[in-house]
Amino acid sequence: MTFKTRKRLAILVLVVGLPLYIGFAVWLTSLFERPGILLELAIYVGLGFAWMLPLRRLFLGVGLPDPDAPAEKETE
Repeated sequence: MTFKTRKRLAILVLVVGLPLYIGFAVWLTSLFERPGILLELAIYVGLGFAWMLPLRRLFLGVGLPDPDAPAEKETE
């Protein structure tokens, strides 16, 4: 997968996938009776980390410059 494709896919995941996942997490926790505040916080923190574990390779290095881009000439 090219760097440009990874970058576009990462943006798509953040703009579309993450809000859908947040909605799913809220829906999932609403199925149960509301737990204590610390347990609820632990559930949301756990779900917050769980979404990124399978996608960590996608986001790795996305903020760096494109390694496939031609090098720019330095002007003096």
